[in-house]
Amino acid sequence: MKTINGPLDKLIILDLTRVLAGPYATMVLSDLGARVIKVESPEGDDSRKFGPFIKGSSTYFSSLNRNKESIVLNLKIEKEKKIFLKLLSNADVLVENYRPGVLSKLGLSPNSLMKKFPKLIIASCSGFGQNGPWKKKPAYDVIVQALGGIMSLTGYENTEPVRVGSSIGDITAGLFTVIGIQAALYHRNYTNKGKHIDISMLDCQIAILENAISRYDSEKKIPKKLGSRHPSISPFEAYKCKDDYIVVAAGNDNLFKKLCVCLNANHLIENNNFKKNNKRLKNADKLKNIIEKILKKHNSLYWIRKLEKSGVPVGKVNNIKEAINLKQIKSRNMIVKVKKDNVIKLKVAGNPIKISGFKDSLYRNEAPKINADRKKILEDFKIKDI
Repeated sequence: MKTINGPLDKLIILDLTRVLAGPYATMVLSDLGARVIKVESPEGDDSRKFGPFIKGSSTYFSSLNRNKESIVLNLKIEKEKKIFLKLLSNADVLVENYRPGVLSKLGLSPNSLMKKFPKLIIASCSGFGQNGPWKKKPAYDVIVQALGGIMSLTGYENTEPVRVGSSIGDITAGLFTVIGIQAALYHRNYTNKGKHIDISMLDCQIAILENAISRYDSEKKIPKKLGSRHPSISPFEAYKCKDDYIVVAAGNDNLFKKLCVCLNANHLIENNNFKKNNKRLKNADKLKNIIEKILKKHNSLYWIRKLEKSGVPVGKVNNIKEAINLKQIKSRNMIVKVKKDNVIKLKVAGNPIKISGFKDSLYRNEAPKINADRKKILEDFKIKDI
């Protein structure tokens, strides 16, 4: 089934994950060339039921599980558990996102599996990790966004809490899971031993708070919502033109001078309220009002062309349709086509990891129907079906 060649070619991943964080991790591994065998319960991955649908198939599921294979194994049944263990004996990595303790109840605890298969790498991705008082607490993306503080930084002050527009709680955990797996694979190269990787979605939210933690620790002030504004640089946010919003990022004093010249507002350069970045931060609202008054005289395209010519970092605030149709995105093969029997079924995000010597395919195979690859998988690993 797999048509992508990549640096992880020959690597075999058993995927015991559902919905988003785990499937996102194994999708990245698949895009890098690994063979990913999705082991599903008889009910299948919950996300198979998430819309929107095309001819009864979930586009949500397809976007995350393209290019994988599916086999149904009921791990509560001893005969099917034996098949799973035989598959595991051929695998390099097991990825799972059950709540801690669930695999142990099935007689498949990470410790017991690593004793049985010393070279096996096990990656566990859960809401709160394998230890701590919340380890068995259920988690969804919005829960960890809230608990991890990122929602307190998102949106505008004096408005209700806002979730980041994509499922950054799940996706970040998926990416850190891949990083952990890659590190463990490197370690295995010279030790010949596997490792158990423990990824917590909440930990990952804390890890991406950037400088909010150090700002709080040094200033003893709780960081607030700033909308599109940067907490340490000004001008650095979205500004309204005559027709639409653009983002301007004048990241230093020199760029601010260029911006002022471009806007024909040279008087701002020597203004004591704006001369240095720390002054501009204190007077960011006043500066924004001045900049927007000028920008509203012309359309966004006029200002983008003018600012780019002046060397000032600028970009239009695009909607999804505009973003995926950017020439830059198309030139980087960042929108790929999911196909089945050479018929295009769906467009999805491509692989952002470009590595010399490996072809970045324009296509991915359709996500598998549940249990679609059982016969081939068992034949490949010489396992007798029950």
